[in-house]
Amino acid sequence: MKDSINNKNIHQIQTFLQGLASPNKEKVARFFKTGTGDYAEADEFIGVPVPVLRKIAKTFACISLEEIQQLIQSKINEERLLGLIILVNQYGKAPSESKDKIYLFYLSNLSNVNNWNLVDTSAHLIMGAHLLDKDKDILINLANSNSMWERRIAIVATWYFIRKNNLDWTFKIAEILLNDKHDLIHKAVGWMLREAGKRDQQQLILFLNQYTRLMPRTMLRYAIEKFSEQQKKSYLTMILKL
Repeated sequence: MKDSINNKNIHQIQTFLQGLASPNKEKVARFFKTGTGDYAEADEFIGVPVPVLRKIAKTFACISLEEIQQLIQSKINEERLLGLIILVNQYGKAPSESKDKIYLFYLSNLSNVNNWNLVDTSAHLIMGAHLLDKDKDILINLANSNSMWERRIAIVATWYFIRKNNLDWTFKIAEILLNDKHDLIHKAVGWMLREAGKRDQQQLILFLNQYTRLMPRTMLRYAIEKFSEQQKKSYLTMILKL
């Protein structure tokens, strides 16, 4: 009986999403690299925007983890994103014992959190939130992973810590990822450094003074986005002189 209920709910969700699919789905896909060999090559897009997905998530807020798993195993990006939005919402409202279960479920499904929009929607609000007052060494493991998505999860998870004025782990993970080869990691690290700098610019400056010459240009540009034009020029000149 449970399987039939799960299948009914999933079919309803998928039918609902297909009914909202955009004939201009290419406009959504253009934000992702979907070419042969690119990171989103296997992704399918149907053109349902994120605000609409968030509304749908409220309608299906109480689906089970088994149903969420069916969604986040889909080839369709919007189905995976919807499943993660629902999971984030469930985590936020769950009692502590249920939060543990949702966190472990998230960990067991990291292979399905495999595009930048999926990571950026969920990593800080599940992994970051869960690890705030716990051992965080799993982030070091993820930052050293062969999976680019796990490395992005490691740095984006620290966004939750930043919001709580705990910046140390952002700088620790950023240091591990300084030599990463992928531009999506460069952007994510720079983004988190910028967010940390909003809380404590002096701590960011100390980090930049030590590591600017090792940083990819994109990472640095994101990190110094809120600096004065004179400060930006000073740091960018350090790279140009290499």
